[in-house]
Amino acid sequence: MTKAPANANKQLLHMVFGGELEDLKTVTFKDLAKLDVVGFYPNYAEAHKAWLGKARETIDNAQMRYFIVHMHRLLDPATDVTKKTPAKKKA
Repeated sequence: MTKAPANANKQLLHMVFGGELEDLKTVTFKDLAKLDVVGFYPNYAEAHKAWLGKARETIDNAQMRYFIVHMHRLLDPATDVTKKTPAKKKA
């Protein structure tokens, strides 16, 4: 029996939201009051499912974009596994 990693069940909060953009070259929304907050999810896999569903639902509107925000990185920067450790200097 293999042991699961210590952080396998750790909650890594993600938010999915979207809205219509003014211009596809920027991330400026046409109307902030009309942002669609899809929801909050305990891990990236669940957030990605929600994001994909909304992206498919709005595929006919080229200005509509949905995003996944890694809330856990904002709340606890130590959970950001994409950060690279600075290289050690050679003596």
